[in-house]
Amino acid sequence: MPSLFEAYVTNLGKYNEGELVGEYLKFPTTHEEVQALLKRIGIDGVRYEEIFITDFDGDVLGLYDHLGEYENIDELNHLACVISELDQSDLEKFEAVIDSGEYTGSVKELINLAQNLDCFEFYPGVTDDETLGRIYVEDMEAIDVPEHLLNYFDYEAYGRDIRLNEDGHYAPGGYVLNNGGSFIEHYHGREDIPDEHKVFSMPKLNIREQMAAYKEVIDRSSLEGERLHPRKEVPER
Repeated sequence: MPSLFEAYVTNLGKYNEGELVGEYLKFPTTHEEVQALLKRIGIDGVRYEEIFITDFDGDVLGLYDHLGEYENIDELNHLACVISELDQSDLEKFEAVIDSGEYTGSVKELINLAQNLDCFEFYPGVTDDETLGRIYVEDMEAIDVPEHLLNYFDYEAYGRDIRLNEDGHYAPGGYVLNNGGSFIEHYHGREDIPDEHKVFSMPKLNIREQMAAYKEVIDRSSLEGERLHPRKEVPER
């Protein structure tokens, strides 16, 4: 399955210590890929447990503008899997609706948007009022303009009226509008993520790795204790 977007997953503990340690994770992803990445950036569930995302990138236009630094990995993977099932025309429609700002407030909204694209109409390549007006007059025959008046007809003004009445939007890929269809919330939260889309868990450490991790935590705690409570020098008599 080709990658749709990627997130730079960062070790939060290391970051708080002044060190940026992270890697890009491509979505959709697998449990094995997540485990391997977490190990490489030092997340082991003992020394370091928390992550955050410092960057997004990808091929779905505008998507990562609506993703935050503390997104859930399983939820991002479910979003990627849902998007990957869209054909090219629906993907372009999805990008156009995102550009309009509808249903972009959370990953949950984006997942539901990808599953409700029949609630929107999309006209690829239509990016101005005049073109929109011509489509409605010449192709859709929305109004009857006598042929001898077509050369004098103000397509731009008509297109503008249509756009305002429909509350339509010009996205980079074309014209999109909400057709008023019933928007069904299929996804309510993480409990709805299919098991095959769940990929996040702490890396499994062998005995040697566990012992090394716990020793480091103990050593670090001892150093921290000494820093906070330094030994008092006993004056010589």
